[in-house]
Amino acid sequence: MRCSRLILAALLLGGPAAAQEPANRDLGIGVPATPAMIAPWNIDVRGDGKGLPPGHGSVAEGEALYATACASCHGKDGVHGALSPALRLAGGIGTLASAKPERTVGSYWPYAPTLFDYIRRAMPFTAPQSLTDDQVYAVAGYVLFLNGLVPHDAVLDARSLAAVKMPNRDGFRPVPPADR
Repeated sequence: MRCSRLILAALLLGGPAAAQEPANRDLGIGVPATPAMIAPWNIDVRGDGKGLPPGHGSVAEGEALYATACASCHGKDGVHGALSPALRLAGGIGTLASAKPERTVGSYWPYAPTLFDYIRRAMPFTAPQSLTDDQVYAVAGYVLFLNGLVPHDAVLDARSLAAVKMPNRDGFRPVPPADR
């Protein structure tokens, strides 16, 4: 009896009729997305570096940008951020198999180009997608420097960023097709 009441309620509340309404009806809110609005999100950067844009940035340039755009959340050294240990960017290399793993860019991320991709899409938190590609290369370089993965005099571009061997590159295993 309870089941038939639920079915009746679903039908009365718009079951089949709701399914027949057009999916693109105007709800009177927002605006249709234009190609120009979508373009900044059309980013395809892969772990091997394919999709990285032209440009370059030095660790020294990244240090200055980091101080103004990143340190308030992630801390001056990438470790002692004001908000949360979850925002740590540096340190933790070699801790993943320990009782207290520290998941940071240096300890956890398998590929450096994904750092570029993440910064480009989502940072700084208060103004995502506001950095130029050169600035993103520079900030990514500085974060890699904080993790001891590139020297302070490094200049990163698509080729050199893809060549950075992250400590956890081999720590991920492909998911077998049957398990997907």
